[in-house]
Amino acid sequence: MKPFSLSVSGALLSVSLAAPALADDTRQVSVAPVPSFVEEASAAGIEHSYDGAWEFFVGGGTAIFDCDGDRKPDLFFAGGKNPAQLFRNESRVAGALKFTAVETGLNEKQATGVLGAYPLDINNDDILDLVVLRLGENLILEGKGACTFEVANRALGFDGGREWSTSFSATYEAGLDYPTLAFGNYVDRSAPGSPWGTCHDNFLFRPEKAEDGSPLYAEATRLSPGYCSLSMLFTDWNRSGEPALRISNDRQYYRGGEEQLWAIAPGRPPRPYRKSDGWQHLKIWGMGIASIDLDVDGFPEYALTSMGDTKLQKLDPESDETVPVYQDIAFDLGVTAHRPYAGEDLKPSTGWHSEFQDVNNDGLWDLFIAKGNVEAMPDFAAYDPDNLLLGQWDGRFVETGDTAGIALNRRGRGAGLADFNADGLVDLVVVNRSGPVSLFRNTGQGTAEEPKQLGNWLAVDVRQPGKPNSRAVGAKISVKTGNRTVVKDIQVGAGHASGQMGFVHFGLGVAERANVRIKWPDGDWSHGYRVFANGHVIIERGTEKAKLWYPE
Repeated sequence: MKPFSLSVSGALLSVSLAAPALADDTRQVSVAPVPSFVEEASAAGIEHSYDGAWEFFVGGGTAIFDCDGDRKPDLFFAGGKNPAQLFRNESRVAGALKFTAVETGLNEKQATGVLGAYPLDINNDDILDLVVLRLGENLILEGKGACTFEVANRALGFDGGREWSTSFSATYEAGLDYPTLAFGNYVDRSAPGSPWGTCHDNFLFRPEKAEDGSPLYAEATRLSPGYCSLSMLFTDWNRSGEPALRISNDRQYYRGGEEQLWAIAPGRPPRPYRKSDGWQHLKIWGMGIASIDLDVDGFPEYALTSMGDTKLQKLDPESDETVPVYQDIAFDLGVTAHRPYAGEDLKPSTGWHSEFQDVNNDGLWDLFIAKGNVEAMPDFAAYDPDNLLLGQWDGRFVETGDTAGIALNRRGRGAGLADFNADGLVDLVVVNRSGPVSLFRNTGQGTAEEPKQLGNWLAVDVRQPGKPNSRAVGAKISVKTGNRTVVKDIQVGAGHASGQMGFVHFGLGVAERANVRIKWPDGDWSHGYRVFANGHVIIERGTEKAKLWYPE
């Protein structure tokens, strides 16, 4: 492994991590262009709130996916004590955002108690399904097209249980035609002494085949011990081609727990990495995972949100790359986000959903973190605005949430970034506890009335038609412009109770064309696809040329 390079002085470090923005001259200014976001939830037709008792202090997720086949991302929202809702995207290209509520396919009981949701194609029919995390029975909704769903638990032999489920991830193991599903659970409320020291085990469901070849999920494998998981992700952390399961846990309730990494070898029982394997003991209020390969060395970095400072973990370049020894580079790169950057509250922040995207199309990854007090915890900031940390060309990040227009006084939980109006600018949706959903349209360097692009871009959708895993979960997209390459994996999981599937967005800066290659889930690389900037391309395995999609 090559060491991570940092070209920054100690003076800059001290400036960027000084007290939050009580005075503008204490903040480092972004050299990268700062996009403008306009809040449009109510005007767009989205009226929704996530709320409820203490079981819903966590969760509050959204699923971003195309449920009606028009390739535009639609929205599913968890509601807690309120019913979950599904909104069809009817936004005009490059126009104001517009959504219309449609039926979820859930009855009144099933629609309540929802904490989060993740889209994926479970049965290989190329129509996205939805895994719904609940307080009580988890649900698998089979997509039927036209934004209609049917509860498929019985058809899949799936026992949704009665646990308090708060995280999810999925992968395709070698030799299996259907995805392996992992469910993360929180406190076991029925255990004596609950909630203290009563974290529930997590569950792994490996697929079996029915007589007609359809998938069955009849048997769960316990991942024990569980330590109150709030985020999980199947990730190929060591370039072995065999994803392991990373789990971020909430230290508030576990006893003797830590962050976890499980080896999930095909055909073998799951095994947790331990100290003897090089795994280091780390205790945080783990709430969200975001993964990206910042330096394109093949080994992903992980942003871990928590109460207090965010961690950014990188494999230690001085250690054997087959051993999971990590160093925290959050301070060096300016992403600790440990206190509010605006207002007068100096108490620690509380981070939830985290996600890497390129919001200004400059070709550098940016980091969004949803923020918000758990409820009314006096030792943590009450006004705790969401973070928008823009990547800089020196490898560091600079806070721009207030100047970008997203620093609202709300308590963020789950979230997602996607291009809802197909204009090449990544928009933002945030689910807030006891408050309205925030929906921000990215207007680039312009205004709501006159949006203006920041840089060139490319949106890539990857498919394996006629094969299992048609959505190519586990694939890696490589985009090269000039001498610069960026990569992103297609994954199901991470974040905070929030998942998405669809076009993968890349900023290209000033480049007018790019060379795209796909590392398919089985490890084979595609040939290079030469494509022009500022368009949506669909790459199907085995095809000579990429297809173009023109939004209407």
